[in-house]
Amino acid sequence: MKIKVGNIPEEGLDLEFFKDGDWFRQVLPEEERPVFPLHRVDVCLSVKKVGKTVSLEVKAKTVVDLECCRCLEGFTFPIKAEFQYILSPAEEQFEEQFEEEVELTSEDLLSGYYKNDVIELGPVIFEQILLQIPIKPLCSDLCKGLCQHCGVNLNEETCQCQVNAVDFRLAVLKNVKVLKEK
Repeated sequence: MKIKVGNIPEEGLDLEFFKDGDWFRQVLPEEERPVFPLHRVDVCLSVKKVGKTVSLEVKAKTVVDLECCRCLEGFTFPIKAEFQYILSPAEEQFEEQFEEEVELTSEDLLSGYYKNDVIELGPVIFEQILLQIPIKPLCSDLCKGLCQHCGVNLNEETCQCQVNAVDFRLAVLKNVKVLKEK
């Protein structure tokens, strides 16, 4: 979805729309597309313009299918992203080249640029959805995962593996005695 900045009225715009997962997959180049399926995305958007600067307040809801990093079972993960952006025309952006590293402030993370008097909402919304997905997704905080010996899902059944089994490579250390300091 695109918004032409010149068409934003003085009182602003309030928009609601939804898109399916295929639409969001087309937002990114093929090599950057996510491997997880994204379901329908519901978006509520408030757009305000002051001069050439545009303020976006966005609420997006969706559900993604993920794989638990402990038990490897699939599960659905609900996402509710609420964010604000301040967008300025790309022509006005700072064009100096920095030779040293610059630390971003929280204000820098909430701002961006638009080109040719058009704001492309797809990448902005998709980015925020991706930021809501945990690095190590868990189906539950209490997930027991897989047995490290036999691979059985410990959430579904118990295995007969010995929990206190000693690795034969470290068995020699069992006889080492540590002297206490006096």
